[in-house]
Amino acid sequence: MGLGDQIMASGMARGAAARGKRIALGDGRRIVWEKTSFDIFRGNPNVAPPGSEGAPDLEWLAYYKGHRLYNRRVGDRWVWNLSFRAKPGEIFFDQVETAAGMRHGESFIVVEPQSAQWKTVAPNKDWGVANFQAVADRLRGLGLRVVQFRGEQSAVALRNVEQLATTSFRDALAILARASLYIGAEGGLHHGAAAVGIPAVVLFGGFIPPAVTGYASHTNLTGGAEACGLLKPCKHCRAALARISIDDVFNAALHHLRARGGEAAGRTGT
Repeated sequence: MGLGDQIMASGMARGAAARGKRIALGDGRRIVWEKTSFDIFRGNPNVAPPGSEGAPDLEWLAYYKGHRLYNRRVGDRWVWNLSFRAKPGEIFFDQVETAAGMRHGESFIVVEPQSAQWKTVAPNKDWGVANFQAVADRLRGLGLRVVQFRGEQSAVALRNVEQLATTSFRDALAILARASLYIGAEGGLHHGAAAVGIPAVVLFGGFIPPAVTGYASHTNLTGGAEACGLLKPCKHCRAALARISIDDVFNAALHHLRARGGEAAGRTGT
């Protein structure tokens, strides 16, 4: 779906409007947006929409489907551009979205065991539902509020974890903006967490390097593996994920909660 790609693009465009510019994502002649672009860039003054190709304020950036800058395909794997660094993106919520995002309160932990199951690389990014369940159980054991998003593509519901219905990805991000922490795989929601300023524990494993698509404000766990980028099920990636323990994720979560302070940190005994 490219949601994470669009959020990364918003990070690249950050600050353009303040310079009197808009970023045109395309090939220098045509602005290339995808279906998800319209959702992510809604209200963003830094990004020029299709149809504005002749505007005088454009700065072109060759970032679009098939030309992502952070990787290139060679055979059955991605080769990563190790000089690329993701910058936190931006989501511009309107008043209605902001108010809707507050309907579930705040200071909760979002745990998301899904890993884009429709993609061929899903097995290489899947830490396992049982592992996420164990982390959720331990956090709940401390009296912390643990939630999971429920949308059209949600296939797995964690046991005894509060299920928050979402109407769209933007709606999920508006809710996420009220969270204390996000725990999940590398993907759209970890980019979303960075965009709305929420710390995260991100399960990278051995597929993609966090130096490329990770964020310094997050804990990015690889299991000590070099990223291989293989687009089919991979023993290397599975082994990397297996080396990430429940303790690793739980302790990283506590570190972020204590750093944020407040009620959540108090419940962890700090």
